[in-house]
Amino acid sequence: MQRDSTTALLAGAIDYAGLFPPAGLPMAAAAAEYHAALTSPHAWMLGRFVVPAARLLELANARAALPPGPQWPLSAIVRDGSSADLAAITAFNASAAQHPARVDTIEVKPHTLAGVDWLAAQAGDGLEVYVEVTPGPDVDQWLERVAARGLRAKVRTGGLTADAFPTSTALAAFIAAAVGHRVPFKATAGLHHAVRGAYRLTYDDGADHAPMYGYLNVLLATAAARAGHARSAIEAILQQTDVATLVFADDAVSWGAEQFPLSIVCDTRQHQLVSFGSCSFREPVAEFDALASR
Repeated sequence: MQRDSTTALLAGAIDYAGLFPPAGLPMAAAAAEYHAALTSPHAWMLGRFVVPAARLLELANARAALPPGPQWPLSAIVRDGSSADLAAITAFNASAAQHPARVDTIEVKPHTLAGVDWLAAQAGDGLEVYVEVTPGPDVDQWLERVAARGLRAKVRTGGLTADAFPTSTALAAFIAAAVGHRVPFKATAGLHHAVRGAYRLTYDDGADHAPMYGYLNVLLATAAARAGHARSAIEAILQQTDVATLVFADDAVSWGAEQFPLSIVCDTRQHQLVSFGSCSFREPVAEFDALASR
């Protein structure tokens, strides 16, 4: 069920990353999934299609094989220091009339702080740049540089192994630092479930299970930070698993003792946690529907 609070929380929030593990779909299949999502009743939740810059031509061909429709917004993964990837984006956007898709966002994981400076100098006009920052002891140093260059951040909240998930303490510290430095960010990896729990790490039969963050945990933990709550409260929301106390009202979202008015939810999405990447669109949507219809 869609309410003002859920629209504010999740409108355009899911960047579709079906090309990447654990889904790892072929280009044609991932493009078809994105097209299906765009034409579904849940299209309001859909964000960008995430694609490596080196595969943009492949995407153009897959897009051309699908029915006509609106222009797709794309987020391109650029390799650190790759001028070739940036040139591929420029060429792709210049020929957008031939394929209704356009890159307006790039995501990069620099190996050094100098890579942040390179991005700020080389990324073309009209591109939002997301710099992947690893939660850890030097997160403030990285976010300070990202903020100084007018860029955005990206945080990886999981992976294909249990040790790829940052601790809730480290993730809470990243969120608090991003808010403190006024750096908008996106989250990705392991976020195709709505609420924290023990889930299988891949889609393989017999895959290991591990605790994974829910996208609602990360969104509302960021809202708590944006509202000025203590670090302990941010961490507690990241660890929250009790769906019985999760309530979507018209003018607020509540979880346990924490309540987030519509104004804070809107502010969080507009200025802080812009989107989250998921290798599936169907899973986060289905889990949201189950929670919202209780």
